Amino acid sequence: MAASAPPGKIVCVAGASGLVGANITREALARGYTVRGTLRDRTDPSKAPHLQALPGAAERLTLLDADMADPGAFNEALAGADGVFVACLIPTYFGPSGKAARDMDDEQGYAEIVAPTVEGCLNIMRSAVERDVRHLVICSSTSSTNPPQPVPRKNEVDHWSDENLQYRQKKYTSAAKTVMEKAAMAFAEEQGVRLCILLPTLMLGPALIPAHAEAGIPAMLKQMIAGGPPRHTRVPNDSTSMIHVEDVAKLFLAAYENPDASGRYFGVYDSWHWEDIYAELARLVPEAPMPEPLDEPAVAPTGFDFTRRDSLGVALRDIPTVLAETVAWLRETG
Repeated sequence: MAASAPPGKIVCVAGASGLVGANITREALARGYTVRGTLRDRTDPSKAPHLQALPGAAERLTLLDADMADPGAFNEALAGADGVFVACLIPTYFGPSGKAARDMDDEQGYAEIVAPTVEGCLNIMRSAVERDVRHLVICSSTSSTNPPQPVPRKNEVDHWSDENLQYRQKKYTSAAKTVMEKAAMAFAEEQGVRLCILLPTLMLGPALIPAHAEAGIPAMLKQMIAGGPPRHTRVPNDSTSMIHVEDVAKLFLAAYENPDASGRYFGVYDSWHWEDIYAELARLVPEAPMPEPLDEPAVAPTGFDFTRRDSLGVALRDIPTVLAETVAWLRETG
């Protein structure tokens, strides 16, 4: 059973219009929190009205403008808050000029991809410390948890990506998460604040803001429901990890509400081979053509140790349920 917030308790959601931030906002409102949600433009007609329509929003949601690139921009949103959810560190694949991250050298990749994520996160954390906010929960990514030598089952404490290897591989978008987490953890320890970092992966389920369903796997599923082809012409010999986006929000609230929680936690239900994913989709979307079958032995899916995740006490939906609810929502909404 989810905890109920004490009357008037305030939390801030930085990046309230993002996929994760919107769901955290809804979950926090459902638990009785007063929420201050930040956007770069709180008047954006494609985002703000959907947040303002959430149950409880009329009484307990305030939207404010804030850009993490500006030091002090979050001071107003954080004044009097008990905790902050940093959900605005979205992956950056292109620089300001439109140049793809993969085409940059290390100097440009760091300056335009890595540094804005790191400094943006630290700007929010500095404002939190100045406003005496002692509970911080950051949304990062499993891209920071891939050690150079793969392991059968990775965990959040021991297994880190090597940012120098990520630089050499031109994976500046992933390196941004690795470097940001290390900087955030060092800052939190220095300032004596409690920090939790959630590491999600592919997130599916109903979208609170329509734009969230217009790209990636939701867009592929929408195309398949209409009878179109899937993303792949042949089943990839690879796996992907996933979770229901509403369960991700519950993990964030659970980490915030547990005073003993700190450090990194996977935001993953499990990993499935694409062979199994397409087999499930064939059952859910029989009208869609499927990719050509795998013609080689399937590799093992990514293995996880979920001990820390499970310590947060959140019951998670399994992958068949995640896929079924996503497909059902797309059918219903078009």
